[in-house]
Amino acid sequence: MRDILFRQAQIEDLRDIVRLLGDDELGSQREKTTSDLDPSYMHAFEAIYADPHNCIYVVEQEGKVKGCLQLTLIPNLSFAGAWRGQIEGVRIDRSLRGTGIGTDFFRWVLEKARKSNCKIVQLTMNAARTKTHAFYEKIGFEATHTGFKLYF
Repeated sequence: MRDILFRQAQIEDLRDIVRLLGDDELGSQREKTTSDLDPSYMHAFEAIYADPHNCIYVVEQEGKVKGCLQLTLIPNLSFAGAWRGQIEGVRIDRSLRGTGIGTDFFRWVLEKARKSNCKIVQLTMNAARTKTHAFYEKIGFEATHTGFKLYF
């Protein structure tokens, strides 16, 4: 069961990534169906892939994508010019939740951020995701800020 690989996403993974992003109560309201993949996903993936400070990583099990997240490296003047890692779009397939795969995935990606000279790693999530809050606290994140968003 632990036959798991963490790796950079490839374009062939895009449909599975979009499926994961839409596979919950909140995601299903904002993501588009994977049966006819909207070109905007392809454009976004290509832009992320081309940016050396951006990467989408996936969890693969038996040749199938079972998790994903995006890590963006941000240069910053604050904290004496420290780089930050911003993590977004975190999803683990329902079949693997509670197995420790999410924790292992985060340890792996946090090591990537550390090796990229990040001194801070941050993430945002919807306040309604209370189980997710507990997960992040368990792996060492602290709820230190209140976030705001403006949608266009």
